[in-house]
Amino acid sequence: MTRIPHWLAQHVAALRVVLVLTLLTGLAYPLAMVAAAQVPGLGGTSEVTGADGRPAGSSLIGQTFTDTKGNPVKKYFQSRPSNAGTGYDATASGAGNQGPESVVDTKDRPSLLTLVCGRSKAVGDLEGVDGSRPYCTDDGVGAVLGVFYDGGTSGRATRAVSLDQACPAKPFLASYKGLRVTCAKPGADYSHAVIVPVRGNAPADPVVPADAVTASGSGLDPHISPAYAKLQAQRIARERGASVTDVRKLIEKHTTGDVRKLIEKHTTGRALGVLGERGVNVVELNIALDRTYPKQGA
Repeated sequence: MTRIPHWLAQHVAALRVVLVLTLLTGLAYPLAMVAAAQVPGLGGTSEVTGADGRPAGSSLIGQTFTDTKGNPVKKYFQSRPSNAGTGYDATASGAGNQGPESVVDTKDRPSLLTLVCGRSKAVGDLEGVDGSRPYCTDDGVGAVLGVFYDGGTSGRATRAVSLDQACPAKPFLASYKGLRVTCAKPGADYSHAVIVPVRGNAPADPVVPADAVTASGSGLDPHISPAYAKLQAQRIARERGASVTDVRKLIEKHTTGDVRKLIEKHTTGRALGVLGERGVNVVELNIALDRTYPKQGA
């Protein structure tokens, strides 16, 4: 039996690999993606119809439910914050790219801590609950001190500044290590100060959920947590004039049974049963509100 040359055998093997990969990536994979796109909620069938029968967006992309001034429209469930463009812009998907080290405001940009603190206070004011969080001031900015020492980073403390509270704001803390805490002067250089976040007396488990104050990685996620949806339920029931159908549930949930059922209906489970957390699709939920309470939702 004649054996083919080694160099030729290598070329044949390479051609086989090319053929297999071409079939997999050039034919099988595209066909699989086309098939997946036909599944409701994964592809072209994600369009949702509003209560008026007209297209109202996609179930895969969130929306803002605010007025022209950016204030929340109280009769609608509110989405989580978004860093995609001016909010949920599918052409500018992205995150804020600020991490846990972002605690001091700059001239051009608030820190992540201040953003979270401000959002939590705003949600608390809107829903009539305690919006306080650890390391946040009462006025909704980061509770962060800049402490100066005579030895640079050690020694005797000589000065303390509330870095995220620009003058003439009153500092959240009157004194630190025997020093009077002062407000931050706009444009002043505090780069040599030691950053000291102050936890404060806010509860370890804030009333306002984390997804109410942080954006998703894409900025397009249409879901909020069931906890955030239930936090908004009392306001929605009041604004919509929903009837109280279950006194026991009203006491336990402090909302109406009808609104609670809508939340449960539009709550999805974990992806593949194990990935992520349960979520409530705000876009679909608000459309359901308009359909259920057409007079109040008009």
